[in-house]
Formats: sequence, C-alpha cells, structure tokens
Amino acid sequence: MFGLGMQELLIILVIVLIVFGVGKLPEIGEGLGKAIRGFKKGVSDGSPDGSDEPGRSSRRSNDAPPKPPQAS
Repeated sequence: MFGLGMQELLIILVIVLIVFGVGKLPEIGEGLGKAIRGFKKGVSDGSPDGSDEPGRSSRRSNDAPPKPPQAS
C-alpha cells in the first residue's frame, strides 16, 4: 500500500532527528513503548479504560445491575 523502502525510512529518520534532536529520541521511544504496552494490556483485560486499580474486576456478577453513568 505505502511501499516504504530504505530511502524513505532514512529520510523520515533524518527529519525526526532534525525536529526532535538526538536527546529526545530515547524519551519518545520509551513513551511509545509504554503506550503500546498499555494498549495491549487494556485489550487483553477487556476493560474499556485500561485502569490498573487493584482489587477491581472488569467483570461484574450477574446478580448486581450495572451502575448508571453519572452526569458531570
């Protein structure tokens, strides 16, 4: 579809280096890695918000009706 070759990837890398600088690249990579891990964890947990609250299950029992959303 896009057909990115080696030349295109090198041009993109040079542009990223110019815009962000060499010092920011590790921070950007770390943030991207955390975002991907959070997304994968949220998808595998089945929770829509991906919250990491301990003791809180994303599945509810059948005998308790779900709480209605609160208006802000």
